[in-house]
Amino acid sequence: MTLPTVPAGFMFGTATASYQIEGAVNEDGRCPSIWDTFSHTPGKTLGGDTGDVATDSYHRYKEDIALLKELGVDSYRFSIAMPRIVPTEGGPTNEKGLDFYERVVDELLAAGIKPCATVYHWDLPQYLGDKGGWLNRDTAYRVADYTRRVAERLGDRVDTWITLNEPWCSSYLSYGGTEHAPGLGGGPAAFEAVHHLNLAHGLMVQELRSAITKPDAKVAVTLNLQVNRGDADAVHRTDLIANRVFLDPMLRGYYPDELFAVTQGICDWKFIENGDLEQIHQPLDLLGINYYSTGLVKMSDRPQFPQPTEASTFPGCSDIDWLPTEGPHTEMGWNIDPNGLYDVLVRLHNNYPEIPLFVTENGMACPDKLVVEADGTKAVHDSDRIDYLTRHFDAARRAMEAGVPLAGYFVWSMFDNFEWAFGYSKRFGITYVNYETQERTPKDSFKWYQKLIASRELPVL
Repeated sequence: MTLPTVPAGFMFGTATASYQIEGAVNEDGRCPSIWDTFSHTPGKTLGGDTGDVATDSYHRYKEDIALLKELGVDSYRFSIAMPRIVPTEGGPTNEKGLDFYERVVDELLAAGIKPCATVYHWDLPQYLGDKGGWLNRDTAYRVADYTRRVAERLGDRVDTWITLNEPWCSSYLSYGGTEHAPGLGGGPAAFEAVHHLNLAHGLMVQELRSAITKPDAKVAVTLNLQVNRGDADAVHRTDLIANRVFLDPMLRGYYPDELFAVTQGICDWKFIENGDLEQIHQPLDLLGINYYSTGLVKMSDRPQFPQPTEASTFPGCSDIDWLPTEGPHTEMGWNIDPNGLYDVLVRLHNNYPEIPLFVTENGMACPDKLVVEADGTKAVHDSDRIDYLTRHFDAARRAMEAGVPLAGYFVWSMFDNFEWAFGYSKRFGITYVNYETQERTPKDSFKWYQKLIASRELPVL
């Protein structure tokens, strides 16, 4: 049983990120990023893996786009690497870097695929990292300047622009904790990174609006909102610190007063300057949501706040316990809870009804094995991923039936790739990559998604 076809203009897509797939880190004028430095630091990534080669998509992009065309996607979400565009601080644009992304965009258009470009997906140039990275207010202006350079070249062809990918990760995991580059472990210092990322978003939107010439181009941001269950007080607190700290300034032009109250004593928020919130609050055409799993939280008896110097991925939540979630779980240890996707989409539509939504990432890491069939062909039988995606597409369909204006759905990821601190140990792709030979093999999930896209229908369970 299936629904009628999805609305006209609905985007079926898939997604990647520059540092996870491109490789070629020392070619055509690219400078090091904070992820180059982090991954080359002993003990930071599993097995010492780096993105030096990744899936070599810098050289194999034509082959990859041919696979995208075979898949039949409407749109492809990729990211642009600032280290390729502005490799020296305050220096000229690196034309070879822009040339590469222009070739990617033109190849996509020739294949009938709409380009969806994420302008910042975590690979900040190391020269900005050396000056404090997102703890330095000036970084927001440098990233906005880079955005202008990209938009001036590609603004006549890119269909959808995404300013930031998951600022929760590039603040809390990167500056509060130690899991992501640069891994500073500054605890409450993460709030300063949060604000500067918010500011960068607003400045980037303004640069995009002024440079884009494609009449129907859309501007968006992608957030990985935390969907927690359990104790109501704990859920409310984590919602403030993980979600509304981005949603409210971007979509409403303010930080919630409760946020200041619950962080009193660990953050004074004096880094917010006059006019910042007006800069951050810019009109958007779409809000992107990355969704994978839910959490389970409760208030504990521990002291409310960590010491200001204590490394904390989630500052302001030291009196909250994260409890084990019921299975099944993916290879990442994340629970499988499709209802969480339904809940977050409906909640966003109820609270921010003016903005259409799209799922910019959803997928599953599986213990994929490449097998050789009797006829000599290679295959990956990832029925667990197909089941995961089926259940989540069904959740999206139910959200649409509940009135959510869902504009698209991008499966993560098109390819197995460098999974950040987990290196190459986790496979999210619907295309299997042999990292020694770089051979690509479409998995069963690729073929399943191919049929889903062709039908223009969402599953009903």
